[in-house]
Amino acid sequence: MKQESPHSQSVLRAAAAFSALGSEQRLQVLRSIVRAGPEGVSIGELGQRSGVTGSTLTHHMKILSQAGLVEQMRQGRSIICFAAAYDEMRALSEFLLSECCADSQEAHKDHDHV
Repeated sequence: MKQESPHSQSVLRAAAAFSALGSEQRLQVLRSIVRAGPEGVSIGELGQRSGVTGSTLTHHMKILSQAGLVEQMRQGRSIICFAAAYDEMRALSEFLLSECCADSQEAHKDHDHV
């Protein structure tokens, strides 16, 4: 059974994303952005919705952005935050589930009977 190298790009990318989500506040911020939908949410509104404001919110947004989970765009005088990384979040889910049950005894039994 072939396993991914611990240093493959998908493993490194997933590790960075999960590391970014390792904070309760960052996870709450991301969930608030996802709830806003594809039109995004202003940084001020995001602070109200998530309960994280000011420099703390700026810090968390920087980490989430570096992990490829969110994007920010200036719209007039406002900064709009998007969960533009829906594809990245789906890829994380697929990364976790891609080898689901590959090493289970049941999977080997079923394969042996084919």
